[in-house]
Amino acid sequence: MSASPDPYARIFLLSHMRAYTSLAGHILGSHPQINGYYEMHLSYEDDAALGRQLAAFQQGDVLKANSRYLFDKLLHNDYVLNPGRLGSADIKLLVALAEPAHTIRSIVHLFAQKPDPDLYASPEQAARYYVERVQALAEFCRTAGRDYHYFDAELLQGAPERLLPRLSGWLELDSPLSERYEVFSQTGKVRRGDTSARMRSGRIDRSRMDYSHIAIPEAALRAAREAYRECRAQIVSGAADSVTL
Repeated sequence: MSASPDPYARIFLLSHMRAYTSLAGHILGSHPQINGYYEMHLSYEDDAALGRQLAAFQQGDVLKANSRYLFDKLLHNDYVLNPGRLGSADIKLLVALAEPAHTIRSIVHLFAQKPDPDLYASPEQAARYYVERVQALAEFCRTAGRDYHYFDAELLQGAPERLLPRLSGWLELDSPLSERYEVFSQTGKVRRGDTSARMRSGRIDRSRMDYSHIAIPEAALRAAREAYRECRAQIVSGAADSVTL
């Protein structure tokens, strides 16, 4: 299956903050064939990185018997994925974007709650992160030289009945993904994804949070919408398959 030092194929979810990726990780990581559910904050620039990923996961969690995959998500441009340098590892690439207005407001809301002021508590800086991230994802998809599958991130919460069967097929799973998921040792912890109480419910909460009170400067929102429109079109057009709203 792989020439890496371990027998596990890899699933990488490439997205951005506040795109339901903690929910995606928990749904995937609850499947008996998949290990991993949180952001590991690693770069994958050579095949040695796969060994570091496996060791990092095993520090806090136990590999499932007869499992096939190890999962990670990359949400920041600081963390690099170079599939061409990962040897002959079996890799599944998933890419997801969420529309900008709600996403940017959600980023601001999250980081404004931190004890010390954070860069992303600024709508301008949150919008800048969003634009730079979706542009980097489009460039990755254009140059990676590997098949990838795309989905609109909102489908995870709003229409999982449409998305999960397609994900199950893309990943060639032996049984379907479920809307219910496990709560793991790292669930809700800082730097491990969504820290809200909703993540501990073990099921998809379809209610949408309201961040409409957070104002985004018009120029910043316009730039984010343009980046989303252009980059999403490019990513969808190059995908091996896609599920969109």
